Amino acid sequence: MVEESEEDFFLPDLCDAQNILFLVLVAELLVFVVILANSSVVNFSWSDLGLVSLFVQWLVLLSAAVLCNLRPYLAGLVTGMATFIGYGVILLLTFIFSVLAEWFLLNESWSVIQSGNVARNLIIAAVMTGIAFRYFFLQHKLRQQQQAELKSRIQALQSRIRPHFLFNSMNIIASLISIDPELAEEVVEDLSLLFRASLSDVNALPVPLEEELDLCRKYVHIESLRLDERLKVDWRIKVDASSVRIPMLTLQPMLENAIYHGIQPLPKGGTVTVDIYSDMGMLYLTISNPVAPEKFAHESGNKMSLDNTRRRLEVVYGRDASVTTHQDGETFTIEVRYPLEPG
Repeated sequence: MVEESEEDFFLPDLCDAQNILFLVLVAELLVFVVILANSSVVNFSWSDLGLVSLFVQWLVLLSAAVLCNLRPYLAGLVTGMATFIGYGVILLLTFIFSVLAEWFLLNESWSVIQSGNVARNLIIAAVMTGIAFRYFFLQHKLRQQQQAELKSRIQALQSRIRPHFLFNSMNIIASLISIDPELAEEVVEDLSLLFRASLSDVNALPVPLEEELDLCRKYVHIESLRLDERLKVDWRIKVDASSVRIPMLTLQPMLENAIYHGIQPLPKGGTVTVDIYSDMGMLYLTISNPVAPEKFAHESGNKMSLDNTRRRLEVVYGRDASVTTHQDGETFTIEVRYPLEPG
């Protein structure tokens, strides 16, 4: 098996407060079940619960601390060896704690009873550690599968340029060759940049906002040749576009939807408003466009693009990212929010 990076390691980061809380709660539930099984509801032993909880929680927290510090080293090993070492560390800590606990509670000389208690603790630790490791491994595989499916979807959608846009662009180029060769060449260059961006690596790091804006302006330039005065774009950029970063092709698909679903169906066209600002460590991108009173058949295409954008942002920024939509009268607005990431 191949070595894994720390970011792609099946054992979760046990320094994280949420993971520690999960382990503490599961351990306490296990202790409660064991004490309840050895007593009854009426004669429940709260003293035994407190004593066993103290022992188990100390063992769980110390094991988490040790594995947390060993994680960078274990991540560099093959999965089997990393599992063996992690398993052995927990059993070793269980043995040491069990022996110390038995010595502390020892009233007479060490006997087979104390040895049996130590062996019992080791068996319980071995079973529970095996279950926990199996759970972590399956969760890791599930995350890998979800990430692979998501990346495939993103790559498929990111690599797709609407056929109508491609055909319209080619028609524009063909019509300009005879009357304005320089403008035709400029459109070809803009179209090539759009293709290059659509075929870029889906795993690439976020790019400066100004790079995404430049791509959007090239797209608008091509569409404006087709829609002429029907298309107007109001750019309201209130952040430093050179330092703020954004996943590539986040803004452009939303702008494309605003033009395709909002401006194109309107005989008189309209204005697309792009408003980008920051507030309290969050970056906000809003795109507003007019919509016709009646609904069009291709309106459902918005949902696929928005879902794709939402999932892409969740991959990069987690739950802090959001994509929301609302319609106020004849104005449709998309708002994207995610943590501000300076360059």
